[in-house]
Amino acid sequence: MTTTAHTGACPSGDERVMLVGLLFETNARLSRALGAELEESCDLPLPWFDVLLQLRRADEGHLTMSQLADATVHSTGGTTRLIDRIEAAGLVARQSCPTDRRAVHVAITVQGNEKLNEALEAHLVHLECRVADRLTKSERATLTELLTKLKGDD
Repeated sequence: MTTTAHTGACPSGDERVMLVGLLFETNARLSRALGAELEESCDLPLPWFDVLLQLRRADEGHLTMSQLADATVHSTGGTTRLIDRIEAAGLVARQSCPTDRRAVHVAITVQGNEKLNEALEAHLVHLECRVADRLTKSERATLTELLTKLKGDD
Protein backbone atom coordinates (compact mmCIF):
# COMPACT_ATOMS: atom_id res chain seq x y z
CA MET A 1 0.00 0.00 0.00
CA THR A 2 1.38 3.39 -1.00
CA THR A 3 0.80 6.54 0.96
CA THR A 4 0.72 9.89 -0.69
CA ALA A 5 1.77 13.11 0.90
CA HIS A 6 -0.95 15.54 1.90
CA THR A 7 -1.07 18.17 -0.81
CA GLY A 8 -3.26 20.77 0.92
CA ALA A 9 -2.04 23.62 3.07
CA CYS A 10 0.10 22.17 5.82
CA PRO A 11 -0.95 23.44 9.26
CA SER A 12 2.51 22.84 10.78
CA GLY A 13 3.45 26.41 9.88
CA ASP A 14 0.35 27.84 11.56
CA GLU A 15 1.29 30.45 14.15
CA ARG A 16 -0.74 28.67 16.84
CA VAL A 17 1.06 25.39 16.23
CA MET A 18 4.41 27.18 16.26
CA LEU A 19 3.57 29.06 19.48
CA VAL A 20 2.59 25.94 21.40
CA GLY A 21 5.61 24.13 20.00
CA LEU A 22 7.84 26.92 21.27
CA LEU A 23 6.17 26.74 24.70
CA PHE A 24 6.71 22.97 24.84
CA GLU A 25 10.31 23.19 23.66
CA THR A 26 11.13 26.00 26.09
CA ASN A 27 9.52 24.08 28.95
CA ALA A 28 11.40 20.90 28.06
CA ARG A 29 14.77 22.67 27.84
CA LEU A 30 14.27 24.62 31.06
CA SER A 31 13.02 21.52 32.88
CA ARG A 32 16.03 19.48 31.76
CA ALA A 33 18.55 22.20 32.63
CA LEU A 34 16.98 23.21 35.95
CA GLY A 35 16.40 19.58 36.90
CA ALA A 36 20.02 18.67 36.23
CA GLU A 37 21.22 21.67 38.21
CA LEU A 38 18.98 20.78 41.18
CA GLU A 39 20.15 17.16 41.12
CA GLU A 40 23.79 18.23 40.97
CA SER A 41 23.61 20.97 43.59
CA CYS A 42 21.38 19.34 46.21
CA ASP A 43 20.53 15.81 45.06
CA LEU A 44 16.83 16.58 44.60
CA PRO A 45 15.00 15.51 41.44
CA LEU A 46 12.87 18.24 39.86
CA PRO A 47 9.56 16.32 40.31
CA TRP A 48 10.33 15.99 44.04
CA PHE A 49 11.12 19.70 44.24
CA ASP A 50 7.82 20.47 42.54
CA VAL A 51 5.86 18.31 45.01
CA LEU A 52 7.59 19.87 48.02
CA LEU A 53 6.94 23.37 46.67
CA GLN A 54 3.25 22.59 46.03
CA LEU A 55 2.89 21.25 49.57
CA ARG A 56 4.55 24.29 51.11
CA ARG A 57 2.24 26.59 49.16
CA ALA A 58 -0.90 24.64 50.13
CA ASP A 59 -3.29 26.72 52.23
CA GLU A 60 -3.95 23.95 54.73
CA GLY A 61 -0.41 22.57 54.74
CA HIS A 62 -1.36 19.41 52.87
CA LEU A 63 -2.86 18.23 49.60
CA THR A 64 -4.70 15.11 48.50
CA MET A 65 -3.16 12.81 45.91
CA SER A 66 -5.57 14.09 43.26
CA GLN A 67 -4.72 17.73 44.08
CA LEU A 68 -1.02 16.88 43.79
CA ALA A 69 -1.62 15.07 40.51
CA ASP A 70 -3.43 18.11 39.11
CA ALA A 71 -0.78 20.54 40.35
CA THR A 72 2.18 18.53 39.08
CA VAL A 73 0.63 17.21 35.86
CA HIS A 74 1.12 13.55 36.72
CA SER A 75 -1.44 10.77 36.60
CA THR A 76 -2.84 9.74 39.97
CA GLY A 77 -0.94 6.44 39.71
CA GLY A 78 2.26 8.27 38.82
CA THR A 79 1.73 10.66 41.70
CA THR A 80 1.23 7.78 44.14
CA ARG A 81 4.51 6.17 43.03
CA LEU A 82 6.26 9.55 43.23
CA ILE A 83 4.95 10.16 46.76
CA ASP A 84 6.02 6.62 47.75
CA ARG A 85 9.63 7.51 46.84
CA ILE A 86 9.55 10.96 48.46
CA GLU A 87 7.99 9.50 51.61
CA ALA A 88 10.65 6.78 51.78
CA ALA A 89 13.24 9.59 51.80
CA GLY A 90 11.45 11.17 54.76
CA LEU A 91 10.50 14.39 52.95
CA VAL A 92 6.69 13.95 53.03
CA ALA A 93 4.22 12.05 55.17
CA ARG A 94 0.79 10.66 54.45
CA GLN A 95 -1.97 11.62 56.87
CA SER A 96 -5.52 10.32 57.19
CA CYS A 97 -8.22 12.81 56.41
CA PRO A 98 -10.27 13.40 59.57
CA THR A 99 -13.49 13.93 57.62
CA ASP A 100 -13.16 11.26 54.90
CA ARG A 101 -11.57 7.91 55.71
CA ARG A 102 -11.00 7.22 52.01
CA ALA A 103 -8.94 10.36 51.46
CA VAL A 104 -5.24 10.62 52.23
CA HIS A 105 -3.44 13.90 52.69
CA VAL A 106 0.21 14.42 51.91
CA ALA A 107 2.17 16.92 54.00
CA ILE A 108 5.76 18.10 53.90
CA THR A 109 7.90 17.01 56.86
CA VAL A 110 10.45 19.04 58.80
CA GLN A 111 13.17 17.26 56.82
CA GLY A 112 11.27 18.05 53.61
CA ASN A 113 11.10 21.73 54.51
CA GLU A 114 14.85 21.78 55.22
CA LYS A 115 15.58 20.08 51.89
CA LEU A 116 13.27 22.49 50.07
CA ASN A 117 15.02 25.48 51.66
CA GLU A 118 18.37 24.13 50.46
CA ALA A 119 16.97 23.50 46.98
CA LEU A 120 15.35 26.92 46.75
CA GLU A 121 18.67 28.65 47.41
CA ALA A 122 20.30 26.74 44.56
CA HIS A 123 17.23 27.02 42.33
CA LEU A 124 17.11 30.81 42.64
CA VAL A 125 20.70 31.04 41.42
CA HIS A 126 19.86 28.85 38.42
CA LEU A 127 16.67 30.81 37.69
CA GLU A 128 18.66 34.02 37.68
CA CYS A 129 20.94 32.64 34.94
CA ARG A 130 18.30 30.80 32.90
CA VAL A 131 15.38 33.23 33.12
CA ALA A 132 15.82 36.50 34.99
CA ASP A 133 19.06 37.57 33.27
CA ARG A 134 17.52 36.95 29.85
CA LEU A 135 14.38 39.04 30.38
CA THR A 136 13.76 42.53 31.70
CA LYS A 137 11.58 42.99 34.76
CA SER A 138 8.77 44.19 32.49
CA GLU A 139 9.14 41.17 30.19
CA ARG A 140 9.02 38.81 33.19
CA ALA A 141 5.83 40.51 34.41
CA THR A 142 4.26 40.24 30.96
CA LEU A 143 5.29 36.59 30.61
CA THR A 144 3.83 35.82 34.04
CA GLU A 145 0.58 37.53 33.08
CA LEU A 146 0.33 35.69 29.76
CA LEU A 147 1.19 32.26 31.15
CA THR A 148 -1.31 32.75 33.97
CA LYS A 149 -3.94 33.66 31.40
CA LEU A 150 -3.14 30.57 29.32
CA LYS A 151 -3.09 28.31 32.37
CA GLY A 152 -6.67 29.22 33.24
CA ASP A 153 -8.55 27.57 36.06
CA ASP A 154 -10.06 24.65 34.17
